[in-house]
Amino acid sequence: MEAIRLMQCDSANRSLTHPLLGLAFVACAFPPPLIFAQENDNAAITVEAVPVSARPIVEPVPVTGTLTPPRQAALSTEVEGLVSAIHADIGHRVDKGQPLLELDPELNEIARDAALAEVERSREALADARRRLGEAQRLVGDNHIAETEVKSRASEVRIRNAELRAAEIEARRQEALLQRHRIEAPFSGAISSRAAELGEWVSPGTELFELVSADRLRADFQVPQRFYSRIDPGTPLEVRFDTGDNRIQAAKTYKANVQYKVPLSTSGARTFLLRTEITGRESPELIPGMSVSATLLLGTDRRGIAVPRDAVLRYPDGRITVWVVETFSRWDEAATVREQPISTGLSFDGLIEIRSGLEAGQVVITQGNESLQEGQQVILRKAR
Repeated sequence: MEAIRLMQCDSANRSLTHPLLGLAFVACAFPPPLIFAQENDNAAITVEAVPVSARPIVEPVPVTGTLTPPRQAALSTEVEGLVSAIHADIGHRVDKGQPLLELDPELNEIARDAALAEVERSREALADARRRLGEAQRLVGDNHIAETEVKSRASEVRIRNAELRAAEIEARRQEALLQRHRIEAPFSGAISSRAAELGEWVSPGTELFELVSADRLRADFQVPQRFYSRIDPGTPLEVRFDTGDNRIQAAKTYKANVQYKVPLSTSGARTFLLRTEITGRESPELIPGMSVSATLLLGTDRRGIAVPRDAVLRYPDGRITVWVVETFSRWDEAATVREQPISTGLSFDGLIEIRSGLEAGQVVITQGNESLQEGQQVILRKAR
């Protein structure tokens, strides 16, 4: 064919003076592109592939929930009084033991001082009773005092001793009440609300501060009751957050551990509470009350073939196929591929279960499989 075209070109060169023969020369100088296209179609392209193997099949269960703090306390005073100082406001982060509010202690200081004075009086009264008892005991041997009088003075000593103990107890009570004129943070956290102002009279039980701990947040999920027996502390869990941060990819997931499952199903929704804890050092900025979604990866007690999602091609007519290598020898060498119909099952962890159509040991194409043709030669590279 090539020799015939050269002869035609030579004949055209000898007759360039004829107009029509000039066109033949142009056609010979620029042959049709079809020949090159056919040659390019047969060129081998480089694709990525992975070997097929059996693995445990898991069932993904999507759930939604809410972030909850591990500690959340409504703080109030134990005594009534007038607010004299406020040391924290909404949004402030405080440490454990840090003072938040103080009440005017003047009245309780007076009561404490009165109790301490009563202790001194009782102590002197006890000393006097003991002195008179000692005198009576010395006189009873010489029959200068009746024995009944001695017993009476001994009883008075015991009474004075009891009065002293009661006075000391009252003094300690007044001191404790004085210490309770101040609210301290029971744990480290952030102030989420404040309901007190200077000059207000507050009573015990009235909520003045709400303290929330934002460390080691928990995610609470309502899970359908049929999955209760399949969840244990080792169940894999991937959580996702709507943080509103454009720097964080929406599909990015974080690990969580199952803390416990509540053995109680709500009568209306037929769900149970699953409490999890966010783990890992790298996590987005989180606050209690945020929505969270997660995927529970529940074991199915069976093994099967699973391939990456990129290896599976779906067509509008409902066909599902993968491209497989007919004869695999080694990586980075040429091989022939063919399209293989399959049926799929569960999707999990970036993989798709293959119910039929593939066997362990085969090699499937994961990248570059969109434009392959039956029997095409490719260069195989192992996918990461």
